Amino acid sequence: MARYTGPVWKKSRRLGISLTGTGKELDKRPYAPGQHGPNQRKKLSEYGLQLQEKQKLRFMYGVNERQFATLFEKSAKMQGVHGENFMILLESRLDNLVYRLGLARTRRQARQLVNHGHITVDGSRVDIPSYSVTPGQTIAVREKSLKLTIIADAIDANAFVPEYLTFDADKLEGTYSRLPERSELPAEINEALIVEWYSR
Repeated sequence: MARYTGPVWKKSRRLGISLTGTGKELDKRPYAPGQHGPNQRKKLSEYGLQLQEKQKLRFMYGVNERQFATLFEKSAKMQGVHGENFMILLESRLDNLVYRLGLARTRRQARQLVNHGHITVDGSRVDIPSYSVTPGQTIAVREKSLKLTIIADAIDANAFVPEYLTFDADKLEGTYSRLPERSELPAEINEALIVEWYSR
């Protein structure tokens, strides 16, 4: 199944969370899109709740169904809590960490930066957005790309870098210093429902 590339604001309102990370989508109209949006009182079944939670997380990180399922299987083989491990693997994707460092305003923008070869990991150019970064590795903007307006604008707009990352704004590079804890990952996701969905 292909990655979703449609209207993000509509999808955000349908799922009830901000997929861009800015929160703007829900400010004006915090209800589902469509003619009956504000008045919908549909109660979701257990299956519906599990599916909705899975879609929330998948669209939030911008991964396709196959990548999502592969990561889920990989997280099952790790020690610890399955759902938490899964979210940590998603958080460790290169495109997500470029976004978390504030080098892009959205994950979609971060994915483009990686795709177009503007990002290095430990000094080597990596153009695979799904590349899994391990703690201790350094993510930086390529020398040729240091003056990109898109990056400068993102840095100006971003004031927060999570504690599991260190960032040097002058050099435009950051280190993935440790794995995030559950409390540092999206609070609006109930990963237990996703584990239940795949366990059906």
